[in-house]
Amino acid sequence: MLCLRNIYAFALRRCQFRTLSSDTLLSQLNSCTTEDQVFDLVGKNKAKLSEKHVGSAINLLWKFQKEKSQLLRSIDYVKNHSQFLTLRILAENKIEFMDNDLLVDTLYNVLRFTVEAHDSLVEELVMEAWRRLERFSLPTLSKFAMCLNEQQIYASPLTGKIADIVNMNLDSIQDTRVLSVLMINISGVISQSFRERLIQKAELLLETVNFIHFNHARRMVQFLRNVRLTYRPLLEKCNKVFLENPSQLDLENISLILGLYQSLQFNNTEFRLVIKQKLTETIDDCNNPVSFTKLFAALGPMAGPEVRERLIATALLMVEEFNCHQALVVVETMEEMECRNSHLIQKIASLLHKYLDKYKPVELAKITQALVLLHCQNAELYTKLRRLVVGYLQVNVVPSDISMLTRVLSMLPSSQVDEVVINRVDAILPQCNLSDLNAFATALVRWVRHDQSHQQSTSGPGAKLLQKLSNCGHQRLQKASDMDLLLEELRYISGEWFEEILVEETMNTCQRLMDQITWMNVLEFSSFFVKTNYRSTPLLDRIASVAVQHISKIHPSGTYTILLPFTIMNYDPPQSEEFFETCIQHFSSHLALPDTLNWRVRLRLMELNRAVCLECPEFQIPWFHERYCQQIQRKGNGSTNTAQQQIHRMLGEILGGSQYAKVSVLTPYYYGIDFECILDKNKKPLPYMDQSIVLADLVQWGPDIQLLGKKGLPPGAQSRIAVEFLDSKAFCKNSYHLKGDTAMKKRHLEILGYQVVQIPHFEWNSMELSSKDAWMEYLKKNIFETN
Repeated sequence: MLCLRNIYAFALRRCQFRTLSSDTLLSQLNSCTTEDQVFDLVGKNKAKLSEKHVGSAINLLWKFQKEKSQLLRSIDYVKNHSQFLTLRILAENKIEFMDNDLLVDTLYNVLRFTVEAHDSLVEELVMEAWRRLERFSLPTLSKFAMCLNEQQIYASPLTGKIADIVNMNLDSIQDTRVLSVLMINISGVISQSFRERLIQKAELLLETVNFIHFNHARRMVQFLRNVRLTYRPLLEKCNKVFLENPSQLDLENISLILGLYQSLQFNNTEFRLVIKQKLTETIDDCNNPVSFTKLFAALGPMAGPEVRERLIATALLMVEEFNCHQALVVVETMEEMECRNSHLIQKIASLLHKYLDKYKPVELAKITQALVLLHCQNAELYTKLRRLVVGYLQVNVVPSDISMLTRVLSMLPSSQVDEVVINRVDAILPQCNLSDLNAFATALVRWVRHDQSHQQSTSGPGAKLLQKLSNCGHQRLQKASDMDLLLEELRYISGEWFEEILVEETMNTCQRLMDQITWMNVLEFSSFFVKTNYRSTPLLDRIASVAVQHISKIHPSGTYTILLPFTIMNYDPPQSEEFFETCIQHFSSHLALPDTLNWRVRLRLMELNRAVCLECPEFQIPWFHERYCQQIQRKGNGSTNTAQQQIHRMLGEILGGSQYAKVSVLTPYYYGIDFECILDKNKKPLPYMDQSIVLADLVQWGPDIQLLGKKGLPPGAQSRIAVEFLDSKAFCKNSYHLKGDTAMKKRHLEILGYQVVQIPHFEWNSMELSSKDAWMEYLKKNIFETN
């Protein structure tokens, strides 16, 4: 008993001495103004340093670095100093004495000095933090989560445990910094329902907190990028924060935000106008490769002709100074700008050739795509690219990487399919998703078309592999059970192989999973659905049902995406009046969105203006899109296909000469038609007196609009006939059902006074019309007998 008292008294005296000395030592540490002063103090007091001293010393060392500019920091000097090693050893020995905040702060500061994740100190700090996880405050938890993210621990059980704690305490989070940090660091392990709760919480804080820090909003956008969700309500709230903090919109932040927006396919006109002005003002200040590369990438794609020329001229002067990363950024931006400056293309290609061995496979893919699309002529560079890509292909085992490398190989000039590629692709097919399979198929189709040795054979290795790809695609679709995962795989799929081989099975799978179409994925599904051109009334009905039930949760601009498949597929769902009225009301209250300036909305407004003028003349709505239509008309190529050329020749024979048929007619309200002819009351053709008449000049509005067809007709004319050849684009893929724009055009031409003859491609190219006589009889019947 006496012994225990003596031990207790000794411990108490030591604790008192330690407390008194620690105050003095802590005060001395806080008085240090340089790293060397800290190191000197540590060296003289190793035996006296408590866990608080160690933590304070490491914190001070990072504080000094943080106060310096990026170029003046001396991370390596501090990290390699003998006394920093002393601090690391002491910290590892005193971990159990650290309180929660000190523990995480020490981990955070050590990582600032690039101490590796496998270092024993880092490992011990992480393990101790894991043991205490449930006792952490939310700010401490968010900082620890950030540390894990920096160590690339994205989807571990530890990250999952943090997500569980956040899930349980989400309602109590009131700090946008804490929330935004946690959001991006647990984004890889959350469920869809938890994702929705996080988004709703972020929206609530953005609406209720008085001041939102610029970086907090940026992290929320980064979260959406991480979960690959273009959720416009949150994006627009974050965008508002950016615009309210113009001083924060420097080159670095603009580059970061533009990259995030691009990956989310989000565009905001007001933001682009603001940053375009800011970036243009900084051109003269960006006089080094680092800043100029960022400026070139951000400003180049949106710049006008004069600014583009300034940027290209500066790039030509600076190109020799670019490092391998900067050269890659510049060539990617040149691709996006569709740069045609041959001198710059040649110089950047030579620079890339010099750096080629330093690039990773994904970077080689970007370089190849950019050079090909820029029409770069450099056989030596392409030869080396092919050698490097084949080398990576032989050793890679990741399906997405192999599909990327295969696609790159197929883009290279004079590239032929070889056994190495066939065997590599064949070996990993069972592991591939639909996107990978599509990439392989696209590459193989390209090779087979260019390889004469396989072109005539359906039993060649390329053709056999294509059949395997098709089988794998069908099997994967038949096994699919999650709509979100399916949409993820289908997001970037396009091309002939998918359209010809997989689209029907894909739509069958979507119908099987259509109960999983929710307000969160209905916009993405609608976009994909439009891309397929496949008419499925059950899926259209599901889109309409979700929209009606959850319209308040869908961003107003999303109503365009919701309505588009119905207009394209020419389909009215059950309870169509309720559906269309719901969408229109939802959008009408937001007609002042800045994005109404974009070309897509202008086009739809023009179509609406035309439809109202033609179909509702009693409203006396003026036609005010003439100039816009003229701009579109000037951009048209006016090319004709073989069937149209056939029809033109035969119309001349049937009507009695070329003067009886007018080609490529522009009608009032700027509808273009293939051919026009005029008949008298006896159904005899009348010649055109002036082939240069442009009927679009005859536009008027009002209750007599139905008489426009009589305008400009020669004496004795009775009817104006519009002859239109309808190719496959006029019909839904899986039926002969007319698409909406074609059906509306016919209706509008009839209102204008035309008698419309539509010639579907499947009739013109049918077995029944396999001779000239049959075609001639077909035209006569449709023009003369039905009018």
